[in-house]
Amino acid sequence: MKTGKIFLMALLDQGFPGRIYPVNPEAEEIDGLKAFPSVSAIPGPVDLAIVLVPYYHALSVIRECAAKGVKGAVLFTSGYKETGTDEGKAMEEDLVREARASGMRLIGPNGMGFYAPKSGLSFFPELSREPGPVGIISHSGSLTNILGRMASQKGIRFSKVVSLGNECDLTCADFLTYLGRDPDTGLIGGYIEGVKDGPLFLNALRKASLEKPVILWKVGMTPEGSLAAASHTGALAGAGNIWGGVVGQGGAVPVVGFEAWVDALMGFALLPPRLGDRLAIISGPGGLAVSAAEACGSVGLRLAKLSDQSRSTLAEFVPPTGTSLRNPIDVGLTAYLETEIYIQAARTVAEDPGVDAIVIVGIGHSPETNRLYTESMIRAREDFQKPFIMVSIPGFDPDLGQRFCEAGVPFFETSERAMRTYAQVRRYQLWRQERKKGE
Repeated sequence: MKTGKIFLMALLDQGFPGRIYPVNPEAEEIDGLKAFPSVSAIPGPVDLAIVLVPYYHALSVIRECAAKGVKGAVLFTSGYKETGTDEGKAMEEDLVREARASGMRLIGPNGMGFYAPKSGLSFFPELSREPGPVGIISHSGSLTNILGRMASQKGIRFSKVVSLGNECDLTCADFLTYLGRDPDTGLIGGYIEGVKDGPLFLNALRKASLEKPVILWKVGMTPEGSLAAASHTGALAGAGNIWGGVVGQGGAVPVVGFEAWVDALMGFALLPPRLGDRLAIISGPGGLAVSAAEACGSVGLRLAKLSDQSRSTLAEFVPPTGTSLRNPIDVGLTAYLETEIYIQAARTVAEDPGVDAIVIVGIGHSPETNRLYTESMIRAREDFQKPFIMVSIPGFDPDLGQRFCEAGVPFFETSERAMRTYAQVRRYQLWRQERKKGE
């Protein structure tokens, strides 16, 4: 299958409502759509061109698009600055010069372009058609595809996703500015390999962060990563201490690695505003209860002091042997067999006015008890209107983890990841609150 077929399948799969014009001099029809031998042969106006020709033909195609009045082009074509050659850099500059002469804007080269469910745009088939609040800026097209395919498992839905490639024209600062103002975008995630114009980027970041969270995963912080970024998109990576200053001044939420990035996107998408720092932890395995408490303290959160009433109520159904009614609450092995113990414990501590959020590390002993556990915890969150954070135990059905996220309850593989993410969300909320006061 040719690459152009993937883009066409993506648009058809997404149900793009506008007109699609395949351009191929050797075909009269492609997938039921009339094909045209050239851009100039298309009868109507064209808003966006997706260019997939070899790099040595791209300039002539851009010229033809400019003459047609095309407003923007996505250059999937590679072979430019990322090659590290003077010739590649010069060809990229020629593309920009030609486009700007006509007022056309370029994304790429070596980029995938847009995924915007509300508009019916997509760069890969089988991505969700349901829009949501998460905007993504990425220097990697494959990462946007991976994220798009697994995001529904984490309750993440997208407003706009853009794969930028080499940034010959439009840059991450341009899209950060746009998403910062976009009413459909509630939070922004970025995978950044390099920044072209530091002051411009910092200014865009400051403005966007005051309106919504900006979660940035920056690579190229080591010599090895920097070399890889240069060969991937031709990016010039910055020193770690400089990037730390940009993040601190700009109000971004920094993360390292794909898992931390996805955790943060999920946490910011699902956790409510005005998070408190008093957490109650409920766990069946005692060791995981202790490790969750350790993780809580390591990120600046507190174990909530349970009321006498809460502890008295817990004592009515938590077995006295091998358990603990102090926070963290160790409900013991019996809860594995009697799921109702988990459920009653969660409802008891959620009712405690001294508890801001509930972290639950648990599992049932069968598919039926796992489903009961899942649905009951979701119902308790709805009843008490407090944040519930679910932590998996090996063996828990991942489909039920997705059910939590779809219901707005974040689900994490470990307590350490859960606590880190909760603390990140709370820290940003406090930062934004203080900044807004000072305006």
